[in-house]
Amino acid sequence: MTGKRIYLDWNATAPLRPEAKAAMAEAWDLAGNPSSVHSEGRAARRMVEDARAVLAAATGAKPHNVIFTSGGTEANALALAPGLHPSGGEPLMRLMVSAVEHPSVLAGGRFAGTGIVRVPVDQSGVVDIARLEAMLVREPPALVSVMLANNETGAIQPISRVAPIVHAAGGLLHVDAVQAFGRMAIDLSELGADLLTVSAHKIGGPKGVGALVMAEGVAGLEPLIAGGGQEKRRRAGTENVPGIAGFGAAVKAALATREAAQSRMEALRSHLESGLRAADRDVVIFSEGAPRLANTTLFSRPGMKAETAVIAFDLEGIAVSSGSACSSGKVQASHVLAAMGAEPALAQGALRLSLGWDTTEGDIEGALKAWRKLAGVLGKERQTVA
Repeated sequence: MTGKRIYLDWNATAPLRPEAKAAMAEAWDLAGNPSSVHSEGRAARRMVEDARAVLAAATGAKPHNVIFTSGGTEANALALAPGLHPSGGEPLMRLMVSAVEHPSVLAGGRFAGTGIVRVPVDQSGVVDIARLEAMLVREPPALVSVMLANNETGAIQPISRVAPIVHAAGGLLHVDAVQAFGRMAIDLSELGADLLTVSAHKIGGPKGVGALVMAEGVAGLEPLIAGGGQEKRRRAGTENVPGIAGFGAAVKAALATREAAQSRMEALRSHLESGLRAADRDVVIFSEGAPRLANTTLFSRPGMKAETAVIAFDLEGIAVSSGSACSSGKVQASHVLAAMGAEPALAQGALRLSLGWDTTEGDIEGALKAWRKLAGVLGKERQTVA
């Protein structure tokens, strides 16, 4: 295979934006520790606080409620802690998570396994609100975690409907917004979220930096990493100044072009999905009936093996994935599709194509050409078996 490769795995990670790279290069030249009071230290601190202000504005939060971490996984672990409570309320000792959450949420953070309850979803991967409400009524108040958009299917959860139910039951709501951030409008108060997780590398910032964003009125947060007084004693350790600076720059760039980019990607995705079906009438697109991120398609067809399909696309010069990229590079059964009740024969072949800001019509045509080739092979195999 020769020529330029086509990258269609943006939900796994996005290429580094030029704006983020430039901001990081400037930060690398700074000698100061952001906790130092001399001029060099103040310059580093200014970079950190400028980025904090950008993230606060992008999420409708107060800057002092933005806590920088090493990424989305750490931010989730920081948020999921027994003892959190609404100001004036009782500590929350129970965790409820939707069945399609990221593995770092399903792991439960600092909650013991016996204190974690999973909330079912429907066939589109959307949380069952009636079941959630019934579960909250039967049990003591809980910290509830429901992601904003799923990393595999792109399905968007009705957070603004979930939040009042959680609050009426005396609980708090954590929202993993790693996939949604930069791809849809996010405001803490409009969502009704109490804690929000975001990550830099999904929007063109550097890997290894993220943030937990909190609303006013959340109490009892204990640091996951203790030691120094950084991040207002909520996350010890010298701040990653280049990473944080790159994060802030990536947020600015993503938000400046978000609406136009999402509109363009929605049109490209529509073309992609039409082409997938035109080449093979047995194609199933997951979460098609639910609101989805404009850039995400998860599909399968009977008889397809995800690992084989990923390799077939790769040999054609196209990077796609079998779903989540958080399993050490292994292709394995999707807990998301299992929770949605997908047939195992379809789930084992699920492929995710995710688009980004510089995906072109030519990239989609290249993917469809590769799919037509693969679909032809699969069709012949099916005829042989029949």
